[in-house]
Amino acid sequence: MTDHPDLQAAARLTASIVTGVGDEQLDNPTPCTERTVEQLLAHIDGLSQAFAAAAAKNFGPLTDTDPEEARGALGDFWRTRVPAQLAALAQAWSDLSAWDGMTRAGGIDLPGQVAGLVALDEVAIHGWDLAVATGQPYEPDDATVAVVHGFLVESRKESVPEELFGPVVDVAAEEPTFDRALGLAGRDPAWPNR
Repeated sequence: MTDHPDLQAAARLTASIVTGVGDEQLDNPTPCTERTVEQLLAHIDGLSQAFAAAAAKNFGPLTDTDPEEARGALGDFWRTRVPAQLAALAQAWSDLSAWDGMTRAGGIDLPGQVAGLVALDEVAIHGWDLAVATGQPYEPDDATVAVVHGFLVESRKESVPEELFGPVVDVAAEEPTFDRALGLAGRDPAWPNR
């Protein structure tokens, strides 16, 4: 795992998934069991803004609000707004100073290094959630997969609260690394086929 992973590829991939969502799919269920596609899009909208603010250490409502309390409506122009915000998120984390010192996200103070990894994890895993919920292919790049998997392995060793990711889904060791990452993130890689 690199000290300062690049979020650009994951942000571009998830942005392409966002633009591929049809209006008729907004009520579809997602692997995030309590969220529809529309609610997941709103979550990605919010997290992209919050983690960009965390990278800049621009503390305020975006960084201080619990994600569950921040649930809002998706609003208009989301097909252009959310991809632009994902690009801004990736750009914010390309500044090496974002990874230094302490920052805040979701009302929790944490090291910049950890916040950047959480941001990458959120973008990559929720990109997959959105892709499978809307029938789109999702193939993250090898570097993103390696960093996200490593982050999730370490997070699970540290006994993160189950509500953060959900219960681990057992995925065989011979399965692809991203499938194993999904299992660690509480996702069934075969969703919705099981």
